[in-house]
Amino acid sequence: MGLRWDGIPYTYEANREMANFFPNLYLGANAAELSADYQTILPTSPGLGTSPNPILSRTPLYLNGIGICGTSGLPKGCVNGAWLNFGPRLGFAYDVRSGRTVIRGGYGIMYERVQGNDVYDMAGNAPFSASVSFGNVSLSNPSSLILTGNRIPVSIPVSNVVGLNQSEYAAPRSSQFSIGLQQAVGRSSVLSLTYVGSRNRHQNYYTETDLAPESLLPGFVVNSASAQTYNGSVRYPGYYSVLMAQNEANGEYNSFQVSFRGTFLENDLTYQIAYTYSHTNDSFNGANQSGGDVGNISNPYEGWKYDYGPSAFDIRSNFFTNFVYRIPLFRNHSSELLKMALGDWEISGIITANSGAPLNIGVAGQNVASIVPNTFNRPNTSGRMRNLHTVDEWFDTSVFSMPAPGTWGNEPPNGVPGPGRDNWNISVFKNFVLTKARESNLQFRAEFFNFWNHPQWVGDSINGGINTYYGASNFGAVLSAYDPRTIQLALKWSF
Repeated sequence: MGLRWDGIPYTYEANREMANFFPNLYLGANAAELSADYQTILPTSPGLGTSPNPILSRTPLYLNGIGICGTSGLPKGCVNGAWLNFGPRLGFAYDVRSGRTVIRGGYGIMYERVQGNDVYDMAGNAPFSASVSFGNVSLSNPSSLILTGNRIPVSIPVSNVVGLNQSEYAAPRSSQFSIGLQQAVGRSSVLSLTYVGSRNRHQNYYTETDLAPESLLPGFVVNSASAQTYNGSVRYPGYYSVLMAQNEANGEYNSFQVSFRGTFLENDLTYQIAYTYSHTNDSFNGANQSGGDVGNISNPYEGWKYDYGPSAFDIRSNFFTNFVYRIPLFRNHSSELLKMALGDWEISGIITANSGAPLNIGVAGQNVASIVPNTFNRPNTSGRMRNLHTVDEWFDTSVFSMPAPGTWGNEPPNGVPGPGRDNWNISVFKNFVLTKARESNLQFRAEFFNFWNHPQWVGDSINGGINTYYGASNFGAVLSAYDPRTIQLALKWSF
């Protein structure tokens, strides 16, 4: 038994040059006045300020809602530190029957922090950074148009901000637990049966917060000219995007794990066989499916629960076995010639078979995710899907349809199973003992990867194995495969 305490003050910039967006600092009276095209801020607009960086001191910047962390009473890490993180530990092993039957279990709470990625993403925030894009200009004179020679008027662009939610940044927490039985079988084998699970809370994600009223979204999608006015309808005029990181999402993992390992045939055969049936859920199912931090949720109007479903790595069935077999034939033959020519052969292998990772179905073309930044949309689905499993159409594409303009689809996150994999890697060794006294040995090796040369499709959306975007010409088609059979031969001389 034990108790661990994790005090986690948050990452900060030592010179107080890190800026964050704080919604309570955004004043409606200082809302930006936009130009006719809604892409720039008028130089007479309220809410303007300058940078403490001398390089940018003459550049007007829109700073409404921006605070410099570590000043004016703001936390130096931009968010409130997480100090009350107590993680109990409990583990036990109970010998039921003279060391041949053992029950083991454990429970623990672990805490983590986002390892700096969210802070790095804030490096482009005003007032310590500024960027402007000019098109159709030359590098020697970027302030004038090449075609006309007209001078480009100085403007303050509607910009983006990446921030941290000050009050919703508790330390990510994982409660992990297991209980299992280990049973000795025979003289040299062990059977293990184990349940392993976890419950994860305060998981990190990004959400777009600079949103227009949801009722206006259909008009923006249908009318591309109207979409230009989006910047004038958002919650924080003067910004195109205010992307905020916070720690609120949940996740869970459950598994039943079986393994059998040991030796056989007078220790000539060493083997391990294992199978895991598992299921894991989380909310990292938008455009970024890394299963880690700093991923955008798909639908900021509904929140992270719109994305809650099978994880991108939710492989339900996972089997593997590995073995090494020293073939005893001719090993102890009286003829040294036969022993050298036909003895000391060895065969080994690693065999894996698993079900497929899930596929997250998206939408191509103009849709609500084309209007609201940092979002992802899924299609609508109806009817029962057939498992076609062909190269041209891995899943039944006929059940999908485009959601109504300005809405998110009802297709569940990661709702389509992808192709599994069955892979055999086999090696054959032959050892030639040249001189026992000097321990000189020559080994021939033949190694076969994907021994049966089965087609094995890359079965996930992340690596581009299958086109998962409804509206694409090859929607549902398999795009890539793992390597075919590869054979490698080698000689190794040991002396």
